[in-house]
Order: sequence, then C-alpha cells, then structure tokens
Amino acid sequence: MNAKLDWSKIDTVLLDMDGTLLDLHFDWHFWMEYLPEVYAARNNLTPAEANALIHAKIHSQQGTLNWYCLDYWSETLNLPIAELKRELKHLIQAHPDVIEFLAKLKQMGKHVIMVTNAHRDSLAIKLEMTEIGDHFDHLISAHDFGIPKEDIRIWSEIQTVHPYDPAHTLLVDDNLHALRTARQYGIQHLLCATHVSPKLDKIDPQEFDHFENFNEIMPL
Repeated sequence: MNAKLDWSKIDTVLLDMDGTLLDLHFDWHFWMEYLPEVYAARNNLTPAEANALIHAKIHSQQGTLNWYCLDYWSETLNLPIAELKRELKHLIQAHPDVIEFLAKLKQMGKHVIMVTNAHRDSLAIKLEMTEIGDHFDHLISAHDFGIPKEDIRIWSEIQTVHPYDPAHTLLVDDNLHALRTARQYGIQHLLCATHVSPKLDKIDPQEFDHFENFNEIMPL
C-alpha cells in the first residue's frame, strides 16, 4: 500500500525525527561504529570486544526509554555521550524535501508537532544543525513523560501539552511499534517512512501505508 492522504481530513500532524525527517546514518554510525571505537580505546579492549559488549547492552534496552536516553548510556558506559555526539554533528542532515514539506503544512494551517523518542540533549544537537525546528508548533520528547512511543499512554499524555483530535491526526514515523500504539489509541491516519537513510536498508512497512520520499506526500 502506498501513501494516499486526504489532507482536508487532517488537522494535526505528528512527526517523528530520526529516520523520518533526518537521515538515520548519523545515529547508526555513532552507536554502531564510533561509540564502540571510543569505548575500546578507553577500556583497553579490542574493537570486536567493545562492539560485542555495546551492541549487547543496546539490544537489552530495545523498546524502552533507556534505549534513547543519553544520561542512561553516559552512566552505563562511563562516557560523555552528548559530548561525543557533538564530535560527529557535521553528519546530521535532513532528508530531501523535508523543509519544503514542513513549510507547506504550516501554510495550510496544520498543527505540526514533533514527537520523538530522542533525548532532549540529542534533540538540541539536531535542531542546531538543521532548520527543522522553526516549522513546529511544539517539540515533544518522550523523555518529558518518562515513556517511549512504544507505550500507548504517550498519545494521551501529548493531549495535556497540545490537545488534538485522533480522528483528524496523522502520525508519520519509521517505528512500527509506535505506529501500532498510535493506532490502538485511535489515531486515524498513519504513515510509515521507509527510507531512513541512503546508507541503510529500507524499513518493511508491513501493514501500514508508506512512502519513501517526502515529495510523494507533499500537499499540493
């Protein structure tokens, strides 16, 4: 199923950040390659040992807020994660047509809200390096509520910050678990962003409508 949107039925647009609006290569490279290298150097391990150890720790927290929490990883690995992320910030970039897409939504009078599992420190670096922040009515980190988007409760928590009607709301995300909890909550319009990075495999959207490039869903 490819994306078919009737924009006249959508008042609020909830947008994920990493992988959806921004190229996921920065995060993938940081967690899968750069961080193990730094950890190996500081703990007198081989790259292979550090890789195995860090990947196992990351895998053990998948689906939890810890998985996204820079404070948690700073403490667990005894490394200044936010500081290390800044060393690679030049790699952060938005996907093609994202800024135009966000601008069009604002021109149409839609309420545009970022809902990201990213830690506030990580969000700050991304906003510093891209122009996406200027186009949102509200920027929400799951850490504000202490629960990730994989937890259905987050969609009602968002109502306390920025009320919205689920029947007239679109969520765009590359996280299938988040899309499923949103569907359970009653969010009517759901889209999977499958093209997270030119350097990474596309997401299998499974049962969800989907798109690869923002020009495919650009409002007229």
